[in-house]
Amino acid sequence: MSRPATAAPALSRREVEVLELLARGATYDTIARRLQLSPHTVDTYLRRIRSKTGATTRVQLALFAFTHGHGLPAS
Repeated sequence: MSRPATAAPALSRREVEVLELLARGATYDTIARRLQLSPHTVDTYLRRIRSKTGATTRVQLALFAFTHGHGLPAS
């Protein structure tokens, strides 16, 4: 029997941008430079995403991104 699908938590546009870069292997500093943010702000976004998704590691965040269509390579 299949498990019922659960809806993905609502992420802001900026949270999705940060998550996609993280899923592509970017460091906090790289994400900060790319999005013109401070590393502290990137950390804040990632803490919010972790809170919304229940992820506790970068690997779990990347897996979440890939399974929800946010980890695909840029075209």
